Amino acid sequence: MKEIIIDKNESNQRLDRFLKKYLSDAPQSFIYKMIRKKNIKVNGSKVNPETVIVEGDIIQLYLSDETIDKFIAKKTEIKSKLIPNIIYEDDNIILINKPKGILSHAADKNYGDNIVDSMVSYLYQKGDYNPRIEKTFTPSICNRLDRNTSGIIIGAKNYQALKIINRAIKNGEVRRFYKTIVKGDIRKDFTAEAYLSKDEEKNKVEVYEEDMEGTKKIVTNIKTIKNKGGYSLLEIELITGRTHQIRSHLSSLGYPVIGDTKYGDKRINKIFNERYGLESQWLHGYKIQLNGLEEPLDYLNGKEFISKISDKYEKIEMDLFY
Repeated sequence: MKEIIIDKNESNQRLDRFLKKYLSDAPQSFIYKMIRKKNIKVNGSKVNPETVIVEGDIIQLYLSDETIDKFIAKKTEIKSKLIPNIIYEDDNIILINKPKGILSHAADKNYGDNIVDSMVSYLYQKGDYNPRIEKTFTPSICNRLDRNTSGIIIGAKNYQALKIINRAIKNGEVRRFYKTIVKGDIRKDFTAEAYLSKDEEKNKVEVYEEDMEGTKKIVTNIKTIKNKGGYSLLEIELITGRTHQIRSHLSSLGYPVIGDTKYGDKRINKIFNERYGLESQWLHGYKIQLNGLEEPLDYLNGKEFISKISDKYEKIEMDLFY
């Protein structure tokens, strides 16, 4: 028999969800069977998969050591050569300025350096995270950016922070702002609404004016910062956060993002590639405003964080508009 004492990074979640992470190599059917047969208890009492575990609870696994060892995934130290560009950090969160060309997280082990691995590696070396002590939790990110979109990534250093921030994002209370340059002269601020469908195989989306089967509504706030010479520097606020939303939505409105090889204008892209070496979209998640965060993260409410654009992006912006 093995006992697991629940701490703050495992608290307030369903028993079955905890066990799926703790016994990550076990079939789901095995976990439910063991609960049903009372081979898994909490505080010595019979439970069901939906039982919510809290800090201080003791889970009893009436299983052989061989079975437990077989189903517990072996933890390895995550190493990354990528040094995160940290905008802000405290005991609960870490804000990182993701550069263009780096994945937010790896789809598999062959993708190389990414923001999640660099964050976890940094926190491990700093002593803020120890995989040998943690039962299931690994520091995680709360938002994602496309590989070739730079900007602010929110990282959670504990499970409570992860839940609180994710809930605030879902409720639309964490405001996310982007800067981008488009071809076209936009003179007024407006809110655009449309419907988006995604082709998973092509990793590309289509935007429609009307709701159709399989589409999801998108809402994008568009504010003009500067316009000159047939180009516009925009501040975009995402109200919904769909795949490729900004790039595809602006393109559908007739304002393609410069450098965007998927939804942009090939002729315009060629000009900026030859002049500046721009090989992908000029799009940067430059600002976030935190709101709606519950205790103990309420001290962050009302705070705004801004990340610097790259030197190449800055040169293009200055040459076009200033």
